[in-house]
Amino acid sequence: MKKIKKSFTSINFKIALIFMLLLLATIEIVGAYFTRQLEQSSIESFETSIQIPNIITNQITNQLNRPNTQNANSQLSQIVSNYNNDAINQITVVDNKGVIRAVSNINDQQRVGQRDTSSDIKKAISSGRQVSRVVDANGTYMIQITPLTSGNGTNTTIGVIAIRASMQSVFNNIRNVSIMFLTASLIAAFLGAIVSLFISRAITRPIEEMTKQALRVSDGDYSGHVNVYADDELGKLAKAFNTLSVRIERTQEISESERRRLDNVLTHMTDGVIATDRHGNITIINETALDFLNKKEADVIGFSITNLLGLKDVTIQDLMSTQQELIVTVNSDTHDEMILHANFSLIQRVTGFVSGLVCVLHDITEQQKNEREQQQFVSNVSHELRTPLTSMRAYVEALNDGAWKDPNIAPQFLGVVQEETERMIRMINDLLSLSRMDRGVAKMDLEWVNINDFVNHVLNRFDMMLKKDAEKSDNSVKKYTIKREITKQALWVEIDTDKMMQVIDNIMNNAIKYSPDGGVITVRLLQAHKHIILSISDQGLGIPRKDLNKIFDRFYRVDKARSRKQGGTGLGLAISKEIVEAHNGRIWADSAEGEGSTFYISLPFEPISEEGASWDEI
Repeated sequence: MKKIKKSFTSINFKIALIFMLLLLATIEIVGAYFTRQLEQSSIESFETSIQIPNIITNQITNQLNRPNTQNANSQLSQIVSNYNNDAINQITVVDNKGVIRAVSNINDQQRVGQRDTSSDIKKAISSGRQVSRVVDANGTYMIQITPLTSGNGTNTTIGVIAIRASMQSVFNNIRNVSIMFLTASLIAAFLGAIVSLFISRAITRPIEEMTKQALRVSDGDYSGHVNVYADDELGKLAKAFNTLSVRIERTQEISESERRRLDNVLTHMTDGVIATDRHGNITIINETALDFLNKKEADVIGFSITNLLGLKDVTIQDLMSTQQELIVTVNSDTHDEMILHANFSLIQRVTGFVSGLVCVLHDITEQQKNEREQQQFVSNVSHELRTPLTSMRAYVEALNDGAWKDPNIAPQFLGVVQEETERMIRMINDLLSLSRMDRGVAKMDLEWVNINDFVNHVLNRFDMMLKKDAEKSDNSVKKYTIKREITKQALWVEIDTDKMMQVIDNIMNNAIKYSPDGGVITVRLLQAHKHIILSISDQGLGIPRKDLNKIFDRFYRVDKARSRKQGGTGLGLAISKEIVEAHNGRIWADSAEGEGSTFYISLPFEPISEEGASWDEI
């Protein structure tokens, strides 16, 4: 029983029933068949009628065998223009390179010499076979592309003749015949149409819905579903289509999610990523790599990765065979020299076919800089410690050889040893301070201080030292004057007083050391926007412009011989810079040779209203 019921609900039964009910429409079917045959026959006849005679094709072939010159093109244009066929709208001659050599339409002569990108023409040239098809766009017409051979026995295609002919008259005739058949068969088909209408609707309705849903799916809309009207073949097809739609949606979501994730990964990676095809031409590059190389995406896509990275002695074959790691140096007008570590790996399919390369660029500029600085630092420390140790060794050897017995020389030698020892201790203490600040373990005891009183307190100490030096009868003591230009406004800042006092002491001591006898040291303090600026100026020899950006480096000295004579460790300004930056401030210098130097300290400042005792009185 179920088998019989299934037979009645199958699409085969429905189609059989339709054909039986449409027996009354036999004339219509015959007429449709006849019209179809008429259409095919008319198209074949029309196709034959528009073919170019052999004599014309031979003339065109002879001209195509000639070099591509203006004279040859002119001869070709004359040949196709003189050929007269009312059905043909346009004749175009194209050589085997895809270059248009002649057109029959006078208004299209500007196309001569241009490259034709038509896929039909490319197909005819590559296959050597005639291509004919009917196109229905802005009128019905036929395109017939006939290849031309060289005629020397090699059957080499040297070009094609492309003909465009209007088929409007052909289809008008077919349409007239169809109308005649239609009129004759309308009466016979009327009854069959009424009966078949209901049945055909049952078949076509789910098909129409599937068609609409397929179009929506193609546009990316997966929300709709096809209704299932029966448990026949069309119903099963509808169910399968709905399942397929859901799976496509899931696959699309997964694919889109993976694409977005890959884009996000590439965008937010701190390393640069470059992907190439198997020829080494760049196909993908992320923003980080563009920033590293100071390039725009449009300027690198499709170009060789070896040229982009400046790998002159390395080929793409070398990279694919060895996947070696390289160091790339990038020089740019917009930023300093950048050193990149380039790591290459292959892009391989499951079959093992190599389809390209992936290059990961890692910025090692800071690492290289730190390594150089560490090497320089070790070298400087070794040199700075070796100098006092060598001096101490010489004096100790002299004392050991008997100089200790001389009451005049021994105290002198021991004094030198003590001075060099104290200098090494100062240097080691400075190195320990820098090490603690580098590791971020230096403790900051911050407190709110009126910077006016604080600076005055520090300068008072130097004034006291100046008075004591003036009381001495020793003329070798340097004389100097401290000039103060300090604002009267109370400026409260949060600082570590001990460390900031060390900074001002370092700069003041340098100003005193390098100022001439009788020089003036000017100290200024003012407020500028949300910062307070402390400047200390001297009248010394000054610092060359080329050395200004290096004076805060560790162990750097403009005049090494003079600095060692003054007893400095070469670390004072480096420590000062670390302390000021720990206060979220900035320190810099301005100087010129022979005109003295000015050191500036900028600290963040927020105005507050607070009354109290002066710094000295706290």
